[in-house]
Amino acid sequence: MKKKVLFSMKSPYREQLDIIGYCFGHGRKALAIVGAMRGNEVQQMYVCSRMVQELKKLEAKGRIAEGCEILVIPCVNYYSMNIGKRFWAMDNTDINRMFPGYDQGETTQRIADGIFTKIKDYEYGIQLASFYQQGNFLPHVKVMDTGFTDSKLMKDFGLEFGIVRKPRPYDTTTLNYNWQIWETKAFSVYANATDEIDEKSADEAVNAILRFMDKRGIISAKTPPGYITVIMNESDTRQVQSEAAGIFVSLTDIGKTVERGDILGRITDPFDGELVSEIRSPVSGTVYFEYHSPLINAKTVCFKIIK
Repeated sequence: MKKKVLFSMKSPYREQLDIIGYCFGHGRKALAIVGAMRGNEVQQMYVCSRMVQELKKLEAKGRIAEGCEILVIPCVNYYSMNIGKRFWAMDNTDINRMFPGYDQGETTQRIADGIFTKIKDYEYGIQLASFYQQGNFLPHVKVMDTGFTDSKLMKDFGLEFGIVRKPRPYDTTTLNYNWQIWETKAFSVYANATDEIDEKSADEAVNAILRFMDKRGIISAKTPPGYITVIMNESDTRQVQSEAAGIFVSLTDIGKTVERGDILGRITDPFDGELVSEIRSPVSGTVYFEYHSPLINAKTVCFKIIK
């Protein structure tokens, strides 16, 4: 294993920002794994730290394929993580909305450029992603339908679901999208939690990435058997929104199969405790996202269901 500083930037108020990468094997650039780009992505950083430990063991046993290099970047934005902010601490911008970056631009553009120049030539790219909204996800893998990636490769992760997403205009500045434009086969892996550690889903994410590397001939490893992945379009999912604001109580769990009309949650008045809304499933399917906060606003996405 080689520990490298991929990008450095001096700060007038804090110690120098050094973005660290852990490199395994040598030869062609086979796979890059990127963890936390936002300050609350603790689970994503943790999964990458687990990957570093697994790859150290595999490298010691000679199980990384000859002529393959693997790069793991656990955290890009620890400046914000240290003070509990999701976005860049100085100007509240999102590094994952700054790709491919610009070396003469704003701070987060320079960070994005510094990282992207180091990872854009890898054959495969995996981002440990999080959702913009507070909540828990059923572990799954996602690709953007840019025309540059074969969605069937998602089956190699062995996760229960693989989702194909049509990119929206704001997606064109994300790492995943730009990786694909530069001809890297890019995937986003969602590992349930974001700002807290969930060991069970972290295990599932680590095993999924190891399975993918084994299937792609990058490593030789034994992992628990995965699912026969169901691949679907994002249009095959249904969002469920709250009808009122108040105290939110979920009555279901991610991964649970529900029928149309089932009660998924309740919203009560925060002052007098009266029931103000019952949230019912509009379709039959599997819950793959659950809002996770005691307070909720009206018209908030509180569940997502795979139809």
